[in-house]
Amino acid sequence: MTSDSTATPPLPLAGVKVIELGTLIAGPYASSLLAQFGADVIKVESPDKGDPLRSWRKLHDGTSLWWYAQSRNKRSLTLQLKDPRAQEIVRDLVREADIVIENFRPGTLEKWGLGWDALSQINPSLVMVRVSGYGQTGPYKDRPGFGAIAESLGGLRYLTGYPNQPPVRVGVSIGDTLASLYGVIGALLAMYHRNVGGGTGQFVDVALYEAVFGVMESLIPEYSATGHVRERTGSSLPGIVPSNTYPCRGGLYVIIAGNGDSIFRRLMDAIGRPELGSDPRFAHNDGRAQHVELLDAAIGSWTSMHELPDVLAVLEAAAVPSGPIYTAADIHADPHFRARDMIEAHTLPGGLEVDFPGVVPKLSATPGRTRWLGPALGEHTEEILAGLGMDAERIGTLRADGVI
Repeated sequence: MTSDSTATPPLPLAGVKVIELGTLIAGPYASSLLAQFGADVIKVESPDKGDPLRSWRKLHDGTSLWWYAQSRNKRSLTLQLKDPRAQEIVRDLVREADIVIENFRPGTLEKWGLGWDALSQINPSLVMVRVSGYGQTGPYKDRPGFGAIAESLGGLRYLTGYPNQPPVRVGVSIGDTLASLYGVIGALLAMYHRNVGGGTGQFVDVALYEAVFGVMESLIPEYSATGHVRERTGSSLPGIVPSNTYPCRGGLYVIIAGNGDSIFRRLMDAIGRPELGSDPRFAHNDGRAQHVELLDAAIGSWTSMHELPDVLAVLEAAAVPSGPIYTAADIHADPHFRARDMIEAHTLPGGLEVDFPGVVPKLSATPGRTRWLGPALGEHTEEILAGLGMDAERIGTLRADGVI
């Protein structure tokens, strides 16, 4: 695995200790983001098979490529959390931790004596991020929740697709990812409050459906004020004109966002339709929105006569926001991704070199980085337990009993 051995800038979360109790995406991705910026993340996994993500999607020698990316910079500790001895180990870890991140169904950790009330007694300065389908309170809190359900309940799935077809998924686990981002924001806010406001920790309650609902723009105000229910609109952006996907010669498509007033005029000049750019009906977005079919037809007629690279060249010269629809192959070959270190090469166990996504966001003085890829199951168990003061004999007993 690749690790940094050369002199590098400091990491902003160096010294922050995180305990991850969870599997799959929402909770673990949140701790992954913290780990990319220097936090010491101890990922607790079951001793038998570990996080199910280890075997999701494309595998290399039995391990998911997704696992290597999402679990970078983490240390893996195996614990059978149903065993009281494992629960005590978690409590020992929590005494020195800054953050605990968990995404069990509400009430699960409480059954093991590891809920917020218990852990905050051990460490009053603790920040605990609790990610679940429906939150820690409310009539739905005990329901099982996955990202796909959250996307549906939060309003996103209904808007995704074309009006004459069933709703479709976005293509990635966007509900989980949004919840992860809110979890990180909440953790950092709570840590800031703790550090400047008296030293007291708190828990952060992140519901997957609320993470989705939180980015739904004016969905509810529009309904509340006017009774308007936003519907699926396919590739267009309703009420913002022109902003759509247009066909190019050769079967490819271009995205054009020409909805600024001056941008629209430049776009019309670029496609040879200056009379539309100077038409007073289209001077502002509200007028253009009333004639979206006419304007989309004019733009589509022009794009369909030209190859995608030629369309992009003309629009770039006219300073009109536009772009292709990238596949993984397109991203991998794009020089801008490379120039901004968004494609990183790392070596997997066995010697295969594989590219992984870079770290976001870019910090000027203390940028995050990949120090190592996702660890083997239990790779750091003995190291972590020894750090708690356990001798080899006790560790061996725990291993023989299946606790680790």
